[in-house]
Amino acid sequence: MDVRPTEQEIEEFSVKGAVCLRGVLSPDMLDMLRDGVDKDIAEPGPLHTRQQSEGDKGFFLTDFCLAQRLPELRRFIVDGPAAEVAARLMGSGKSNFFYDALWAKGRDTPKRTRWHQDQPYYPINGDQFCVVWFPLDPVTKDTCLELIAGSHRWGRWFEPELTRAGQTLYGDDSPFERLPDVEAERDAHEILSWDMEPGDCIAFHGLTLHGAPGNTSSVHQRRAFSTFWMGDDAVFASRPGTVRPLFEGHGLEVGDAMDCGHFPRIWPRQDAGDLLQAARFTDPNFRISV
Repeated sequence: MDVRPTEQEIEEFSVKGAVCLRGVLSPDMLDMLRDGVDKDIAEPGPLHTRQQSEGDKGFFLTDFCLAQRLPELRRFIVDGPAAEVAARLMGSGKSNFFYDALWAKGRDTPKRTRWHQDQPYYPINGDQFCVVWFPLDPVTKDTCLELIAGSHRWGRWFEPELTRAGQTLYGDDSPFERLPDVEAERDAHEILSWDMEPGDCIAFHGLTLHGAPGNTSSVHQRRAFSTFWMGDDAVFASRPGTVRPLFEGHGLEVGDAMDCGHFPRIWPRQDAGDLLQAARFTDPNFRISV
C-alpha cells in the first residue's frame, strides 16, 4: 500500500466520523475490483435485492457478501488496502473482516439510499467499527455518498430501516430511536460529500449517519463497493430482532471478541494463502442470509 492515512486524516475521521482518502487503489487493484463487481452485476448472488419498485425509473441493485463467491473480491479483501486503512483510522492494532456489499445505481436512477447508521443492523458492539466505501466510477458531490459530520458522537442509535420497502428492521419493541427526517433538517447539519475518482475511498465510523442521493448522471453509472471492518474492541452483541445480514455457524457468544476464522484478521498482513483458506470462505457451517 503506497497511500496511508495521514495524522490529519486520522484526526478528521475521529472528529467528523468520515474522511475521503485519495488514490488509495493501484490500477491493478482497481481492475481486480471492477472485474469482480461487474461479474456480480451480470449475475447477482443469492443475497441481492433489486431496490426499485415496479415502474421506478433506472437501475438500483444491492448485493451482500460477494467475496464468498467471487475470487477477485476475496483477493481484494485479503490483498487490498482497506484493512490497513480501517485499522489506522480506528487506532486499532488489527482489522477483522466482517463483510462486503455492492451498491450499483445505473444512469438516471432517482431513488435515494435511505439515511441510516450501519452498526445497529449488525451484532457488533464497540467503538472500533469502520466502513471503507470505494466508488468504481467518477462521482460528483451531487451523486456521492453523504455523511453527517460528528453524528457518530451523538450517543444515539437509530432503528434500522430496509431500503426497498422502508419498514423498520426490529419492530415496535426496539430500544433504538426512530430516525428523524434528515432531509427536512439538512441545513442543521454539516453534510460531507466529495467529488471523487475511481481509486479514492471514503472511510466512516459505523455510527455515522449517512445516505446517498439518486444517480442523476446521464453519463456515468455509480457502482460502489463497501468493506466492513472491526477493531480491537469489537465484540459479538445481541440485537432486538434478526440482524441483516445474518451470519450463522460462527459459534460466538455475546461478549466474545469478533476475532475468529469466520471473521478473519486481515491486518496486520498475513499469508494470503492461509487467509483465503480461512473458515470464512471454506466452512460449510458458516451460513449467511438476509
